[in-house]
Order: sequence, then structure tokens, then C-alpha cells
Amino acid sequence: MALDSADRETIIGGAVILVGAVILAVVYGTVGHAALPGYDLMARFNKAEGITVGSDVRLSGVSVGKVVAQQLDDRFRAEITMRLQPGTAVPDDSAALIQTDGLLGAKYIALQPGGDETNLKPGDEIRYTQDSLSVDDLLELIIAQAEAKRSADGQSGGAAKAP
Repeated sequence: MALDSADRETIIGGAVILVGAVILAVVYGTVGHAALPGYDLMARFNKAEGITVGSDVRLSGVSVGKVVAQQLDDRFRAEITMRLQPGTAVPDDSAALIQTDGLLGAKYIALQPGGDETNLKPGDEIRYTQDSLSVDDLLELIIAQAEAKRSADGQSGGAAKAP
């Protein structure tokens, strides 16, 4: 049974795809969050839009960890687990805020250190959080403030013109 060139090319192509799939599986299997050294902290947000597993965690603008898990708690809040680099001290009264790189950039969690002398321990929860703010929410807030200012100016202007 001799293989013609079309059959040989099909077999070689299938072998190349199989080897590529194995390499991808090995790379993604070893780069998972379990391979990241450090310790975990948890935070709950009412709205964690744009945060996914792998999102950056920053302290004073410096990347100190990654989001390694997310799920809903019993009150339908986003429960985010962050793995921080070893040696990263986070005071007990620190806050976690969801922020955006620029106007349309990627979302990340910014840690704002508090002034407490005791630090959070592995597995502890950051109690103070600020939810993400989408561009739509921001535009609605600006429009609402402009309408409130316009109606306030209209009421004060009308009272000044009365004889």
C-alpha cells in the first residue's frame, strides 16, 4: 500500500496540528494561576465589570499580582480572589478599587494602602471596595449633573427677574 502525495500531506498536516495542540496544552497548563507564587486576598464588589481572571492588581501603580479566581457569593456580589507577590504587605484598612487604564483601557484592581500597622494575612478579605465605573455610568453622571445645574440656574434666574 503506497501513499500518494495528497495522503502524505494530509498525514503530515494532521501531525503538525496535533503537535501544536500538545504544545499549547502544556504551555497553558503550566502558566495557570496555581504556578504564581505568593498569597491570596479576597475582595467583594457589587459590580466587577471588566475584571477577569488574569487582570492586573496594582499598588501605587506597580503590578503586585493578578486576579486568579472570581465567583458570585450568596448575595450575588462578585467575589474576587487576588494572588499577590510574596513580600507585598497590605495594611488591614486598605481599599480595593476597580480602575481603568485611560478612557477605554483594560480594567485592573488598584490597592490603596491604609494606615493600619497590622497587615492582612493570606486568605483575608479586603473590606473596603469601590466598584467599577463604566463609560455609560460616567456619561449618565455628567448628564445628570448638567441637568441639575441647568434647572438650578433656571430657578434662580427666574426668581431674580420677578418684579
